[in-house]
Amino acid sequence: MLTDYEIAALMLSLKVSSIAVLGSLPLGIFCAWLLARVEFPGKPVFDSIIHLPLVLPPVVVGYLLLVTMGRQGAIGHWLYQWFGISFSFSWRGAALAAAVVSFPLMVRAIRQSFEAVDIRLEQAARTLGSNRWRVFFTITLPLTAPGIVSGMIIAFARSLGEFGSTITFVSNIPGETRTIPLAMFSFIETPGAEYQAMRLCIISVVVALASLVASQYLTQKAQQRVASAC
Repeated sequence: MLTDYEIAALMLSLKVSSIAVLGSLPLGIFCAWLLARVEFPGKPVFDSIIHLPLVLPPVVVGYLLLVTMGRQGAIGHWLYQWFGISFSFSWRGAALAAAVVSFPLMVRAIRQSFEAVDIRLEQAARTLGSNRWRVFFTITLPLTAPGIVSGMIIAFARSLGEFGSTITFVSNIPGETRTIPLAMFSFIETPGAEYQAMRLCIISVVVALASLVASQYLTQKAQQRVASAC
């Protein structure tokens, strides 16, 4: 049985991770397609920027989000002034931080799927009169479904475990930004709370493992559907 505290942390983690993945998915598909199919000046630099969160310390990512998307940040100031949207010290900021750190993993998986699509299928559809958009949505995108599914779930699992950038950007606020990693950190800092920290550790491992198993299963199903369609 989970305690109310554990349920609150788990539900907030699931909410933050889901919004992070769904919110970044359209941009992830676009960036993956751009890197896989288009040659343009500065492509290596663009590719490096996409993957930068993988090598930067999470605290640096959180600090950069704070100075750009915080209420007094370069972009966050205008968002709050004109639209009343604030990312700092809220679950929205936690979702944004999770989206940033998991974005490279999503793009990498989807990009590999785009690169695996046989371009001749697209060319054949174009010769039959289909325009670029129709070819993309009826041929290219369905064929990349396994990579999209895999990228989404890997990004979801990564978002569940995000800690450094989250605590730097939105702090550790109970009920608002205290996801499972932050709740576990709070127990680790509390003398005599090792048991509670271990429970959250087990919950985190179980959820992450379930996400990876689901990724394998759904990817195989998507691959089977693509194979049967072809």
